[in-house]
Amino acid sequence: MAQLLSFTTCNLYNLNLPGKAIYSDADGWTTDQYNAKIAWICRSLTDMRADVFGFQELWHADALADLMARAGIADSHRPLVPPGHDGGRIVCAGAVRKDILEDEPEWISSFPDNFKLQGEGDDEQTPDILVQIRGFSRPVLHFTIRPVASQAAIHVFVVHFKSKAPTRISSNAWYDRSVHGPHAKALGSALSTIRRTAEAAAFRMLVTDRLRGNHDPLVVLGDINDATLSNTANVLTGQPNYLFGQSMGGGDDALYTVQTLQQYRSTRDVYYTHIFQNERESLDHILVSEQFYDNSRDRIWAFERMDLANDHLNDLDHKATGSNDHGIVRAVFTLDPA
Repeated sequence: MAQLLSFTTCNLYNLNLPGKAIYSDADGWTTDQYNAKIAWICRSLTDMRADVFGFQELWHADALADLMARAGIADSHRPLVPPGHDGGRIVCAGAVRKDILEDEPEWISSFPDNFKLQGEGDDEQTPDILVQIRGFSRPVLHFTIRPVASQAAIHVFVVHFKSKAPTRISSNAWYDRSVHGPHAKALGSALSTIRRTAEAAAFRMLVTDRLRGNHDPLVVLGDINDATLSNTANVLTGQPNYLFGQSMGGGDDALYTVQTLQQYRSTRDVYYTHIFQNERESLDHILVSEQFYDNSRDRIWAFERMDLANDHLNDLDHKATGSNDHGIVRAVFTLDPA
């Protein structure tokens, strides 16, 4: 029987214990809302069961433990949550099959020491630019798994980048309502875009340093809050070429989207994981190194299929139904070295 390996990414839509504050909402979820939410996620995770789960928007470790117990994976999977995570902040988390997890997980809050976004422009009429930012909005989760003893360990990252929602600027000391008020949305949107781009670039540096010059497999699970062909995704992936037929290739530090791998298997694309103002977008992604790319000379795991749960995005009231506001993505691979 073929050896299969599966990954699922799921935004938990602010999963916190009932009565705990969520951002400016001091009351948070009611007990009924929480129970409906847990029940809905349990059904979804059962349908999208995987060896490795990557989660975003987890507020409390006990909520994840409750979720895993009710979903029936507490015995088989280990929760990955920062120590003392008690509902005061939002993090990336995970649930991994106990028999394949290696070492202890880490959460990366700071950008690489050599990260710098500063430049004089490409020509003399381009103004200088300097972006001062030193860390991720949501710490990046990193861990390793080894599904097959004879094969290399797989590095897994769970990410959650800054949303497209405009950054609130009214609390800044420089803000003048009469001057900046009419432009608050534009300025706030620009700040969010700059922050998300900086996070993508900093994470890309981590990926490049991890992949370049070796044959280590790597998987990224997460909500990057941007689409497959966005600049955010382009920075993350390195924009690799996808080869056809018998041609063999693969980029040493490239990342390949399972959305594109699935598109090669199908004549129709219905990939979207979020709806805002009736626009359907793909914000949640699974990205893989060339060791998971069929046409790579360094292939270890061949792409089997991608599954997507997104019908619930049409719910008008996610609090009432308990549903999440993001789609859930799963990718399945088969052990098949080139």
